Amino acid sequence: MRKLLNTLYVMTEDAWLALDGENVVIQAGERELGRFPLHGLEGIISFSYRGASPALMGACAERGIDLSFFRPSGRFLARVSGGVRGNVLLRKTQYRVSEDASASLDIGKCMLIGKVYNARWVLERATRDHALSVDTDRLKAASVMLKEAVSRIENAQSADSLRGIEGDAAAEYFGVFHELILNSDEAFVFRGRNRRPPLDCVNAMLSFSYALLARSCSAALESVGLDPYVGFVHTDRPGRESLALDLMEELRPAFADRFVLSCINNRVVNAKMFDKTESGAVVLNDAGRRAFLKAWQERKKELLTHPFLKEKLPWGLVPFVQALLLARFLRGDLDAYPPFLWK
Repeated sequence: MRKLLNTLYVMTEDAWLALDGENVVIQAGERELGRFPLHGLEGIISFSYRGASPALMGACAERGIDLSFFRPSGRFLARVSGGVRGNVLLRKTQYRVSEDASASLDIGKCMLIGKVYNARWVLERATRDHALSVDTDRLKAASVMLKEAVSRIENAQSADSLRGIEGDAAAEYFGVFHELILNSDEAFVFRGRNRRPPLDCVNAMLSFSYALLARSCSAALESVGLDPYVGFVHTDRPGRESLALDLMEELRPAFADRFVLSCINNRVVNAKMFDKTESGAVVLNDAGRRAFLKAWQERKKELLTHPFLKEKLPWGLVPFVQALLLARFLRGDLDAYPPFLWK
């Protein structure tokens, strides 16, 4: 359990949530794991498969407390809500901002600054931790270019300019990404980013990790009442969760890319875990997906100190915290959206 920004996160898989007077009580079997006064909560997010009592759901609905349920894997299931209240106002604000080019640009700048900043520190960490195994001169040169890209993003005057700068930064970053692969197995040679379909093992894992991360971001946005389909950087397109793609941008390098690198370098995966289809696409086979997903779930449990909150939390909660910060900004509780800046 963890309480952040007046939101209670219940991560014990077999926990049962019940109501006792004016308190939510978290139980596992006969044990009481904790209790929290309802009057101090804005939301409850449960990753337990056991659920909650009808009494608690009714109490949350009456008090305007969002109660959201997720599978332990992070997949969104449902949200309990009472009468129409703040969420409709939040979504109306979201839609209004999405139609305002200047306001959308400001949010987009924050998100892409986070992405490029984190990409730069992925490279910097490699030069620090593996100086004898990587081409430090190449990585340092790319790091300088990414630092300059952050300044260019800050001064961007249009969405097209912003996307162009981000594209250049991504090309610079993936241009040296192979330096971060310390496993000498030829199956993990990286010659550049490709997708739809991925044509090698590294790209197959990158695409799979991005899909998992996008799903987490979509679930996080649902939990705070935002519409995952209406974005600020990614334009609206039927069936595309544009805001989830926006939110995941800043998390790609620090979460997904580093996870893929750790799977390769720590030999969590091997060449036998990939298949090549008739179309030329390379995909993880059943054994590969099992190993990858097991490691992904373990990574989500690892702790870090959130750079804005200055509190320890699992990696798996980072998308939820960022979604909550975005909602607070849109409600006017924050002066600007604080991107996740990892270091």
